[in-house]
Amino acid sequence: MKIAAPLALTFLLIGAPLAARVSDPSVARDSQGQWSLHWQDANPVDVYRIDGPATVSPKLVASGVVGGRLALAAPEHTRGWFLLKDRRDGTKVSVAERVLPLEQGSNFRDLGGYAGWGGKHVRWGMLYRSGATPLLTAGDLAQIKGLGLQQMVDLRSSEERVYAPSRITGVPYSAVGYSFQAITKGGSFNVEVLYRNFPELLKPQLRMIFADMLRGNVPIAYNCSAGQDRTGFATAMILSALGVPRATILADYVLSTQYRRPDYEMPPIDAAQHPGDPTAQIFAQMNRPGRKPSPLLTASGQPYLAYAFDEVDRKWGSTNGYLKAELGVGPVELAILRQRYLQ
Repeated sequence: MKIAAPLALTFLLIGAPLAARVSDPSVARDSQGQWSLHWQDANPVDVYRIDGPATVSPKLVASGVVGGRLALAAPEHTRGWFLLKDRRDGTKVSVAERVLPLEQGSNFRDLGGYAGWGGKHVRWGMLYRSGATPLLTAGDLAQIKGLGLQQMVDLRSSEERVYAPSRITGVPYSAVGYSFQAITKGGSFNVEVLYRNFPELLKPQLRMIFADMLRGNVPIAYNCSAGQDRTGFATAMILSALGVPRATILADYVLSTQYRRPDYEMPPIDAAQHPGDPTAQIFAQMNRPGRKPSPLLTASGQPYLAYAFDEVDRKWGSTNGYLKAELGVGPVELAILRQRYLQ
């Protein structure tokens, strides 16, 4: 059956409305060395380069763009941060390259942009997750200095912090001492046991992170060695507190396989120079040149982080139950966090 043209047009307009303002923005570096920007908007959009969340002098790089996409030359090791402005209603949305394009960093990325509680989104430039940073270059350090970090929380064991000290200086730094053997259970890894232990193991560090967030000591960065396991659990609790759906959190978690650069997570270790030190032997084995990250999935395709979520649900009933009982983050604190870190 044919639909009359006017009726068909009405159907299309009702069934597939176009966004009336900028929404769903994203920017990533493509294989051609360009920033690839995407967004939704029925109206023309002006695109500005900015320096960060508090920029005062945006630079217009494209005017009246239609179609919701734009490619721009991306200087190497320069982070892309943009302001998109709807030309008709004047609404503005910022978006940043999620991963910092460091020369010798690993898995250093921004939690901004994810949809959270009340239809709002996590603010860019406030919360950063990372792998270890012992081999950063002078250029990397300058780029990180530009983030304006107010606090760093190191989730690594005492041994890891000795063998691979961070090169980032001039930022308040917190850590909790514990043995690497508490993770390996005497030298062997069991992924399920590892993840189910995180809610207890990382309580002191998570209390630090949430206390800093509640006091406004941000931007804040936190890290472990690979920036995927312990950092993945910490990120899961932070994003859960901000109302980000669990499916989104799991999707962010598995990005570590793509963004890790293991050669820069720990300096070379000669096991022969550390006889009788089981931790050094493990690190020497783990730190083979040219290592590739392994997918963070079980044989059935389940993200490892799901083990930690399952443990939280089993012991505390929900993520909010864990946050309140173990970290002191109850309804009042959640309201403060959501007001401060969502927009």
